[in-house]
Amino acid sequence: MAKPSPKALAAKLGKILARDREADDGLLKIDRYVRGEHDDPYIPDFADDEYRLLAKRAVSNWLPLIVGTPAQAMYVDGYRPGRAGKGWGGAPEPVQDSDRVHGSTQTFQWDFWQRSRFDARQGAVYRGALQYGHSFVCVEQTAFGVIGRGLSALRTAAIFNDPASDDAPIAAMTVVSWPDDDTKGTAEMWDATTRYVVRFGSLSDANSYTVTKRGKHGAKECPVTRFAAYVDLEGRTRGVVSPLITLQDRINQTVFDLLIAQTYASFKVRYATGMAPPIVRDENGDPVLDKDGNPIPVKMNHNARRFLFAEDPDVKFGSLDETPLDGYINSIDMSVRHLAAVSQTPPHHLLGQIANLSAEALAAAETSLSRMVEELRKTFGESWERVFRVAAQIAGEAGALDYHGEVIWRDMEARSLSMTVDALGKMADQLDIPRRGLWPRVPGVTQAEIDTWHDMRDDDDYVAQLAQSSTRASGARSTSSRYIPPESRPQAGERAA
Repeated sequence: MAKPSPKALAAKLGKILARDREADDGLLKIDRYVRGEHDDPYIPDFADDEYRLLAKRAVSNWLPLIVGTPAQAMYVDGYRPGRAGKGWGGAPEPVQDSDRVHGSTQTFQWDFWQRSRFDARQGAVYRGALQYGHSFVCVEQTAFGVIGRGLSALRTAAIFNDPASDDAPIAAMTVVSWPDDDTKGTAEMWDATTRYVVRFGSLSDANSYTVTKRGKHGAKECPVTRFAAYVDLEGRTRGVVSPLITLQDRINQTVFDLLIAQTYASFKVRYATGMAPPIVRDENGDPVLDKDGNPIPVKMNHNARRFLFAEDPDVKFGSLDETPLDGYINSIDMSVRHLAAVSQTPPHHLLGQIANLSAEALAAAETSLSRMVEELRKTFGESWERVFRVAAQIAGEAGALDYHGEVIWRDMEARSLSMTVDALGKMADQLDIPRRGLWPRVPGVTQAEIDTWHDMRDDDDYVAQLAQSSTRASGARSTSSRYIPPESRPQAGERAA
């Protein structure tokens, strides 16, 4: 099969991006809903401005919280290399001192992470993948070294031989600027060896593309890595927002109905029958008419301090009861619980009902979220490991074929520090696990702190070694100065015992 030309690749990627963006349930609709621009609830055609204002106020945007809850539970704190420079097969090799940065425990991979400022930027990668179903990270050589940056699914598309299994795309393209009336749009594209600059008039118009080669990108495969929240065996990615749009619309409709009832029917209506209201009269006693020729009634200022009465005995006064709002409130509560169940978000995160919950009950309520986060960590962890391999390829560093390395995720679960330290101590004493190997499991510790601890521990070991050397030297001096009586000294021709 002939390899497609760069222009054909760019046109295909543009068509994929246009399809994903503009579908009925596509990326643009997801982006609109997350930003709070929802479809209006149902209102009658004859609705006035007041109705439309209430429809606008009925939007209760739960989707950012649904996206942010698992994203805030994922934070990469370090990287543990598996082998240095080996591919498949063979026993894992420890990281050599030559692979470390400035002799510390920090490897090139973690130096790349810090240079790319992923401590702060990793959250945007997770939120993009959870929101749209996938996001991307591109690794490239810059004047400041090898740098990684996140790419939004709204601007980026990739092609895979097997989108369900392959981690390396055939090619990827991201839009830098969109076309307008006077100028074409600009995009960057990468294949297995080369970086291109693409100009296009429309994503869907294959004839409008022009492609210019910009040189080798330095990696052995496409330097763009996909972060997919959920991907099936057909290669289709899915985020957490798309399945919840219908539920979000249901909540908005119920809130709108609540606002209508609250505005027009949440108070008692008093009425009077059998009584004609007094009319406005001029100085001659004649009725004052409006523009339609009807008498103008006298305005009534009725409040709690005023009393209604009528001279005609046939006049009757009464009141209409207000509409109860409990049913609307219960319906909203039920819909939010459905939203929590479908999204695997603990209900108390959405409803705020956390009073009188024991630690065991709280942990049980968050079990579903913990399982989802663990699944996402496995998927995103594999993607980060490929990012590190690509960075090592471009920089010519060890680890370009390190398939045994793994990222270290921060423990974000709420635990007592004293209980955690006690458990780690028991692991070291009862299971004979090296104490330094347990340092990354201390909640909240960073890779920089671990490096500092290693340096401090090495300094302590140096002092101990110096003391031992001094002790051995003192013992040697005492042995060499020991008195030997003449009769015990070896004579000429005899060998000392």
